[in-house]
Amino acid sequence: MTRVALVTGGARGIGRAIALNLSRDHDVAVTSRDARPDSLPESIACIQADFTRPESFASVISAVMARFGRIDVIVNNAGLVAQTPKDAFDPDLAHELLGVNLVAPAGLLSAALPHLGAGASVVNISSVNSVLPPRDAAIYGASKAALNLWTRAMAKELGPRGIRVNAVAPSAIESPERPRPPNLTKLFVDQTALGRIGTPEDVARAVRFLAGDEAGFITGEVLTVSGGYRL
Repeated sequence: MTRVALVTGGARGIGRAIALNLSRDHDVAVTSRDARPDSLPESIACIQADFTRPESFASVISAVMARFGRIDVIVNNAGLVAQTPKDAFDPDLAHELLGVNLVAPAGLLSAALPHLGAGASVVNISSVNSVLPPRDAAIYGASKAALNLWTRAMAKELGPRGIRVNAVAPSAIESPERPRPPNLTKLFVDQTALGRIGTPEDVARAVRFLAGDEAGFITGEVLTVSGGYRL
């Protein structure tokens, strides 16, 4: 039976690359905060969802079950990046960062657990900023550090049920929808051992590995996909 994967924030960038990669041998549903983009193949289901709203967690899982009848892989890719300078604290923004980057994965997993069996896999998209503090974006980095800890905690708790939980931590990734200024790209490249910036496909290949049977004895890990950034 074909496995079913849910990729949150899968309409563009890293999420879209993950969805396209998995769609080669999975039925795939993605979530999008906006309307379905034209660039998404019709074979991939798209569920409109706003993860700042807690009721979206159960509604997304219900939509996947209604469409496919099962769920085997959850990729928590939807995330929020924002600057939070120390001298201009915005509590609403801080709560939104933690809500989207940490609370939403936890809420989705809770809603999905009744439908996840042995062999299911969760892959969270973290960031190298979980261990390399970003300037003027400490709360974003902290939210990803918390996601890493939650990843390990869920791996421990769900291991007896045969459910694996891992994370992928990318460095700077060049998304065609949001190109960086050339000088900023050069700064990242100069600090990367492999001498190039990452692509969404680099992350997608790592997610495919962790989600699949070849990683069947790997859980509770955070796989850095950075090309040797800041070694």
